[in-house]
Formats: sequence, C-alpha cells, structure tokens
Amino acid sequence: MDKTFNPEGLGLDTLAVRAGIERSQFGEHAEAMYLTSSFVFKSAAEAAARFANQQPGNIYSRFTNPTVTMFEQRLAALEGAECCIATSSGMAAILSTAMGLLKAGDHVVCSAGVFGATVQLFGSILKRFGIETTFVSGTEVPAWQAAVKPATRLLYVETPSNPLTEVYDIAALADVAHRAGALLAVDNCFCSPALQRPLEFGADVVIHSATKYLDGQGRVLGGAVLGRKEIVYDGVFGFLRTAGPTLSAFNAWVILKGMETLNIRLQAQCASALKLAQWLERQPQVARVHYPGLPSHPQHALAMRQQKSGGGIVSFDLKGGKDAAWRVIDHTRLLSITANLGDTKTTITHPASTTHGRITPEARAAAGIGDGLLRIAVGLENVEDIQADLLRGLAG
Repeated sequence: MDKTFNPEGLGLDTLAVRAGIERSQFGEHAEAMYLTSSFVFKSAAEAAARFANQQPGNIYSRFTNPTVTMFEQRLAALEGAECCIATSSGMAAILSTAMGLLKAGDHVVCSAGVFGATVQLFGSILKRFGIETTFVSGTEVPAWQAAVKPATRLLYVETPSNPLTEVYDIAALADVAHRAGALLAVDNCFCSPALQRPLEFGADVVIHSATKYLDGQGRVLGGAVLGRKEIVYDGVFGFLRTAGPTLSAFNAWVILKGMETLNIRLQAQCASALKLAQWLERQPQVARVHYPGLPSHPQHALAMRQQKSGGGIVSFDLKGGKDAAWRVIDHTRLLSITANLGDTKTTITHPASTTHGRITPEARAAAGIGDGLLRIAVGLENVEDIQADLLRGLAG
C-alpha cells in the first residue's frame, strides 16, 4: 500500500472500503484482479524459501493470490479476526474446517436447524470417514451439554438458523465447548459482520458463505473460515493448500466490491424485513412468522443482545401446508423463485422441497421445517411491492 493502513478504531463502513487493499507499482485506486495461476521467482533460492514457508509471498493461486489475500484481510478486519482463509463456496468452508480440524474418531455436536447440505455433510459424508455427529434439536443450552462426549471436538451452529431463524446463545455454547476441550464454530451467513461478530462472544471459528450478503448481488460463489491463527492457518490452511477448494481471483474481486456496500445494504434490507414480518403477522392465512426482530420470536431478547437488528430473512408457516405455500410462490410476479439469499433482489423458496429436500422427513420434522413453510430473503425493492406480490397468493 502507498500508505500505512491501521484498522484500529476505524468503523465498519470504513473497513469495508479500505481494509486489505494492496496496490501494485502502478498505484491503482480500485483493487487489482490478479488472473494468474502461478508467480515468477527471482531466483531458485527465493522459490525454495517460499515453498518452505521461510519467506512470505505468492506461489500458486491454489493457495496464494494477491486478490484473494485482499478479500481475506478485509473480511478479517470486519469480523475482528486474526486470520481468514478464503474458499470456493460456503460448503467448501465448512468442509475445510472439518477436514482441517477433525480426524477419525472425533465427535461433533451440530444444531438440527442448519442448511440442508450441512446436514448431509456432517450426517452422511463425514460419517464415512469416522467422524460422528449428534444433531441437537432446540435452542436450550442443556441439550448441547447433554450431547457432549469425551471425543467431542467441535460444536457447530448457525445463528440465526436456516430457515427458521432460531437464535443460539453464542457465549453459552462457547462455554460448553471450551469446558469440553472443543471448539465452537458459528456460521454467520445470515447476519454477516455488519450485524453480528461471533468471535466477540467467544466463538473460535466463523464460517461464511460469501455468496450471500458479502457479495450481495447473487453474482459469484465464495466462502471463508476465520479465527485465531493457530486454528485457521495452522489447521485449516493445510487442507486448502493440498486439496484446493480455492476461491478464484475473479470471485474474490467481485466479493471485495460487494463488501463495500455491505452495511448500507443490510440496513435497508433489515428495515424492510421487519416491516414485512409485521405485515405477515396480520395476515389471516399465516399461522406463524419466524423473524428475530419480532417480540413474538422465542429468542427475540437474545437476538437483540447478539445482533444489531433482526436480519434480512423472514420465514413463515402458512395454514394449508404445501398447497398453500406453492400457491403463494406460483402467484408471485416480482419475487425471484430461487434458493439463494442475501441478494438485492428479494427471493422466495419452499425449504421442504428445495434447500432441505434431500434430508429425511424425520430430520425436517426435528428441525421444525414443515410443508407450509416459506423463506423470504428481503432485497432492496419497496416493501409495499413485496407485500402486494405475496398478497396475490395469500388472497387466492
């Protein structure tokens, strides 16, 4: 950089546009995109030193790239993390965490209310490699404590959860994990560091699907693992360097630009989400609304302590089950029928048949995902237009 950048004491909006920038000899103002597979060394000695980790510098874009490093440093600054490792997707971040920190014979305690692919990863794929997982249903801390075994090495939670927006007590779960000699990993996808910083509450690892709010416009895939250096770099980075679930330089550049507007986007999305949730509570066809910003949410008080606001995700159960839910979806003309979230465009999905369709009906029931549940990720449209679009199906 052409100036010494000190993030100490700077606000989130400043960090979102300034942190991590490394300028080349050309002095470019915008972040540069380094589309190269490898890097040239000045000598054989320099090449040997870099490969042996005796000298800092780029080697090969599978695990070192300047644009990706800028993304890692910016996200670390936003999360207040010592270290960040970027991955090709959010699921790659979860896999890298598991493969970097766990081994055969280890045990994981995971909330039942997690993304469907996360259930598949912990419950099926990792099981084949001798890593056992106990899924805990509910938000009560004693249930987590009861699930801990001598071999427990990791507690894993999404908060708020996907899709029911359950909120988990990060500080209390960190205490459970640490007393067991385990680590607590928190998926911060729904909030992002604009609304919540899990490390401040005692979490050891933060997981991101950068595909969602960090990019914010539904353009590319990306993921990240953050935490202390001895956990993330010494543990997770070795798996990424060898196995290569790598974030591309192009995707890193796109997400870097998206992060510049993270806070202002989420402020608007959260305000609209609250209005939408309040409106849904007044609709006679709606049985229940799941939104942490509502006083009716079971963990509303906890959410207001851990988060800056209720977030941009609103889920709700319809009277009439699957038929009613699909009718609402099929009558929309404005909302995008897609499972992605965190976009500037509002999206709607039926979790039981999409994001959680591959898990068993019993697992869905344990997670509280019924056939009448819809999940809306609120974008930047006028909230009155979103309401009118939903009303077409609700009134039918």
